[in-house]
Amino acid sequence: MPKNCIGLDIGSSSVKVVQIKETSKGLVLVNFGFEPLPAQTIVDGAIMNQGAVVEAIRTLRDNLGIKGREVATAISGHSVIIKKIKVPPMTPEELEEQIPWEAEHHIPFSKDDVEIDHQLVGSDAASGGQMELLLVAAKKEVVADYSMVIREAKLVPVVMDVAAFTIQNAFEANYTVVPEEAVAVINVGATLSNINIIAGGTSAFTRDVTVGGNAFTEEIQKRLNVSQEEAEAWKIGSAGEGVSEVVPQEVEAVIASVADGVAGKFQRSLDFYLASSSDATITKIYLCGGSAKVPALQKALEAKARSAVEVMDPFRKVAVDEHRFDIAFVQQHAAEAAVAVGLSLRRPGDKQ
Repeated sequence: MPKNCIGLDIGSSSVKVVQIKETSKGLVLVNFGFEPLPAQTIVDGAIMNQGAVVEAIRTLRDNLGIKGREVATAISGHSVIIKKIKVPPMTPEELEEQIPWEAEHHIPFSKDDVEIDHQLVGSDAASGGQMELLLVAAKKEVVADYSMVIREAKLVPVVMDVAAFTIQNAFEANYTVVPEEAVAVINVGATLSNINIIAGGTSAFTRDVTVGGNAFTEEIQKRLNVSQEEAEAWKIGSAGEGVSEVVPQEVEAVIASVADGVAGKFQRSLDFYLASSSDATITKIYLCGGSAKVPALQKALEAKARSAVEVMDPFRKVAVDEHRFDIAFVQQHAAEAAVAVGLSLRRPGDKQ
């Protein structure tokens, strides 16, 4: 059986690496680390500064002493389209042939400009046994850019995933999925957030929202006239991470106001899903990503969604050796590792 891939999450504020080994006793953490990226290196999922990304990957590879070269990474943003479609029953061979033509009806790009993939979700008895598919299309140039920076760092890209699906992988490896319930998993990145609603054991709705943790930092900077570093420290300070200095009261007010706006954007996406069927409900919301730990965001989302909100722990069922890792560091940064954990569960050549 092929080994697990190196999970490499190239985010808009940092590059995260996770390596996990699957053993007879369960999942074991082998490697975890991250390297910050300069501002504007990644914009809406597109790589603007390839050199900075290559340098960050190389630094992580060397510092963590990474063994193995096969990498799984993920893309997101406007260059990725995910659609649920229905097609008449057909054989796998017929489907392979038909998919590019089906894609033309559902995606705003020419089929020659995109990489297309699909996954069979099930069949719908109500519509004459039609096949339900998840159709994924990603711009070839974006896929090529991500592949290139990985190769430049002397690693081998073998799996290209979608960020919204990787957080589902991480969730399902660590939490019990109740088929009768629908839960929303939201990865709050620096500039882009990925939403995946899991219902009936499959992905029922995905969306990328162009808002993230930087909204808090930028608003603190603007309103209180402080540096980015100070604003970032205050934002994290408000999240209770070993606060050494008193966070000014005005910061709390700014964070609460931004949290309300961010939660509102998330809620609009959730409402879109809820409007899709009369009996759709969301029983719980799990937050991951760098700003998932901001209490004001959890509180604002809980109030708007009228659902319980919890920070997802992607290492919840992963054995972490306290002799090899700083447990406090792993716990402090666990929420940021969700995409990389989901990627580290992939194997070369698998199709999920």
